[in-house]
Amino acid sequence: MTGQPYAVRFSAPAAKVLDALPEHAEDTVWDVLDAAAADPWGLRQFNTDDPEGEDIRHASVGQLSLTYWVNRPLRRLSVLTITWLG
Repeated sequence: MTGQPYAVRFSAPAAKVLDALPEHAEDTVWDVLDAAAADPWGLRQFNTDDPEGEDIRHASVGQLSLTYWVNRPLRRLSVLTITWLG
């Protein structure tokens, strides 16, 4: 499966936020997740002081931020939180 993008899953709270977002914000979420699925470690680490937390990543674009966990064995990104300040 080398070179294949990671699958994306949403936590229940993140899915609720995604459903409530305006269309342009939802499009941005999917754009960010497309980039993250292609290169899961390309976005910054959530807590750089945690040497064991390299699989928790954080992405921010404008008023949108999301946090995801890279599940290496299953090749999945689990979206933990979505925050929209709009």
